[in-house]
Amino acid sequence: MKKFFIITASLVFGVTTIAQDSIVRKKDRKKDILLQTSYGEILLRLSDSTPLHRDNFLKQVKKGYYDSLLFHRVIQSFMIQSGDPKSKNAPPGQPLGSGGPGYTIPAELRVSLFHKKGVIAAARMGDNVNPQKASSGSQFYIVHGKVFTDAGLDSVETYRLAGKKLPVEHRAVYKTIGGAPHLDQNYTVFGEVINGLDVVDKIAATQTSKGQDRDRPVSDIIIIKAKLVKRKKK
Repeated sequence: MKKFFIITASLVFGVTTIAQDSIVRKKDRKKDILLQTSYGEILLRLSDSTPLHRDNFLKQVKKGYYDSLLFHRVIQSFMIQSGDPKSKNAPPGQPLGSGGPGYTIPAELRVSLFHKKGVIAAARMGDNVNPQKASSGSQFYIVHGKVFTDAGLDSVETYRLAGKKLPVEHRAVYKTIGGAPHLDQNYTVFGEVINGLDVVDKIAATQTSKGQDRDRPVSDIIIIKAKLVKRKKK
């Protein structure tokens, strides 16, 4: 299955009600998410500016949805993607990326949340079948990205963002930390990595398939456990 820069996930269209299998409590919203992977630990902090996505991710973590799933799509200098339930115990060579919980989440696009390196965002179907930019109920990606020059950002604005200008403060981040600016305001960013960017780098650098399971790591990279953890005081 050919892959483009559109991040794909299988969804059941017309169903946008978020399942209530696990209750998200007020205290859960003050916790961080620890992804214990076969490459190390990644600590995530979710954004209160995207409450639908925040609560959905918390719910999925609480019910153990992500446990034993793979990072099934990895593109260095772009992103690492997970959340496909079909990736659990998937045999080598099997194309992945079409699974989901059977519902979508309405887009929560926030100008303040942009695709700098280390943010977590929701995968979705492309605009041709999903003009509302509704998110997958489970699939997510963490931006690896790359560092841009002014000329590179000018090109992104012209050819990828249809002339839309990136805020000056965002350009400064893309020129230092890096990211994936062509995705801005097209996919919902709902948090970021606060510890473990080195693990993201390590995952992004792994060898991936060039076959029918294109961009799947040759050796499985597993989310052993995703769990809520107490937020450390600064």
